[in-house]
Amino acid sequence: MPAIIDPNSSNSQQMEGLGSVEYEYDYPSGLDLSPGSDTHKNIVSRVMTRARESRRIMSRRHEEWRGIDRNLRMYVPPEMLDDSSSGVYSPKIIMPHMYATLETLLTYMNAAFLQDPIIKYEGVGPEDQLGGELMTHLNQKHSHKFGHGLALHTMWRDSFAYGVGAITPVWEREMGYKTIMEEVGYLNWVSRQFLKTGEQRARGEWELLYEGNKLVNIDPYRLLPDPNTSAHEIQEGEFFGFIDRGNTYEYLKRERNNNDHIFNAKYLKHFKPTSSIDVEDGKTRGRHDRDEYISTNNPCDVIWMYCEIIPSEWGLGSSQYPEKWFFGVAGDQVLITAMPLGMHHNMFPAVVAAPDYDGYSLDPPSRLGLVQDVQTVMNFLYSSHLQNIMKVINDMFVVDPSLVNIEDLSDPKPGKLIRMRRKAWGRGGVKDAVSQLDVRDVTQNHVADTTFLDNLMKQSSGASDPVQGNIGRRTSRISASEIQGARGSSLSRLEKTARTISMQAMQPLGRMLASNIQQFMEQETFVKATGEWAQVLQDKYSAQVESDRISISPRQMIVDYDITPHDGTIPGSEDVGTWVQLFQIMSQNPEVGQNFNVVKTFQHIAHQMGAKNLEKFVRQDSEPIQVQPDEDVQEQVQRGNLVAV
Repeated sequence: MPAIIDPNSSNSQQMEGLGSVEYEYDYPSGLDLSPGSDTHKNIVSRVMTRARESRRIMSRRHEEWRGIDRNLRMYVPPEMLDDSSSGVYSPKIIMPHMYATLETLLTYMNAAFLQDPIIKYEGVGPEDQLGGELMTHLNQKHSHKFGHGLALHTMWRDSFAYGVGAITPVWEREMGYKTIMEEVGYLNWVSRQFLKTGEQRARGEWELLYEGNKLVNIDPYRLLPDPNTSAHEIQEGEFFGFIDRGNTYEYLKRERNNNDHIFNAKYLKHFKPTSSIDVEDGKTRGRHDRDEYISTNNPCDVIWMYCEIIPSEWGLGSSQYPEKWFFGVAGDQVLITAMPLGMHHNMFPAVVAAPDYDGYSLDPPSRLGLVQDVQTVMNFLYSSHLQNIMKVINDMFVVDPSLVNIEDLSDPKPGKLIRMRRKAWGRGGVKDAVSQLDVRDVTQNHVADTTFLDNLMKQSSGASDPVQGNIGRRTSRISASEIQGARGSSLSRLEKTARTISMQAMQPLGRMLASNIQQFMEQETFVKATGEWAQVLQDKYSAQVESDRISISPRQMIVDYDITPHDGTIPGSEDVGTWVQLFQIMSQNPEVGQNFNVVKTFQHIAHQMGAKNLEKFVRQDSEPIQVQPDEDVQEQVQRGNLVAV
């Protein structure tokens, strides 16, 4: 059942005071979207109904996710270590096996996808070839500028830790002032001319400094997908949303700058615009991972939601066919955005990676969730072993207090002097006064059990020892082919995961990034063109490359394109030894060498061995090979100017 807001809640009470507040807004399409209007109430109610139902389904996994977070932090709070009543230190430890597994998976994803270029485009027709090449490198420039690799890393981490990782691409425009040099001097009243005496730095006009694609991560705890869809098919749903926590000043500035078509932001200062559906057990969990915000921060929770609606049913127009719209509701009460989405790619601008999906579930189990119970048992085994060690170290005795001074015996300092009672002086029997209890280590096999569970975790997750760079202990020597075979088998499992992520998230993301460039790009820009790519531009496309730079205009980006999918492999995953043997055969056999490109083969081998920037070593001063007629060659041979090789 959807959550219901208590009419006596603080938000509802504060919203009652908005009836006496009124601001003048020019709402889009002549609609009345002021708080309190029927259209406003209808839209907010529909958006919140969808948000609460989605939250109800997604929150089922939150407790499991918090357990994964605790294991990944490897931090035990002090209150879990000390027993305040007895003052006893109780050792607890979180074994870093789950963290090592996650790092191994992320290392492979980084090696597989974060290669230049991250996304490669190809033109469909002959007239689109140059545009596809330019789009590839322009998108790579945006990747460097806005740090796409960091956002992708977060998405992969979320997908392995929580089962789903989401990203939304946005077109970012950076506005500001450019520093310019202006002339300084004075006006000559005799000649009526301005005489220049020098130059000085000055502030230019407010203008567009930079534009491009930016990737924004969505916290899985605040994800609001359509519950009727599966994790990898969000585009098939009726809506897709998320909760974002900012502050009221941020939305006032965005309203002033007309960013995202924000309105009604002035109403936010009249109540506390926090979301009730973002609270679980009195705590919130978001991108800042805090329970509460300081009072001076003016927190504001906004539910952003992309919805496919029939405008006539929502009071937003006369159309009776589905359209994609974008809504923003602040504090569960005030509508601050309502506009047709208007994206040329006609998709919800978001992608979700769910590498362990089953094809049907909205919240599939994560890779780390599958081994979380194993991690919990490992933590218990090792912590109990430490507790037993402390029990052994802190000797336990049976004492006759009538024969021994108990204060001397309880002194924790070494080298103590224990005095007998007066009545026991001279009678002997010291051994009968104190007796140590027999202590047995019942946890001596726990460490071995932990090793077994560690191997089980690695086998389940695919982060085996060869992939992690470890070689397990063996009684005999390990051959190179044995290591290569084990590593290849492990990498094949990770290749499957990388291909799944590529189809789920990377390819749809590539289409959205290209569509954003075609739809929103305004100013001409330059990209660096060096090495082999610069030569291809000049020879194949007759493009003008000046000072290792080539200009890209918005007109050149209007092309038909295909995305080259990533195969999930990483450099070094192939058998380099086999390639070296093939290269030797190609270089020694003229017939084979004539049918295969030896230089390209050498470049592939160098790339597999980890070489980077190989184009820097290509000689640029070599003259092209000239083919002369046979009779001219024979004449030169007769003169002695040419000899056979």
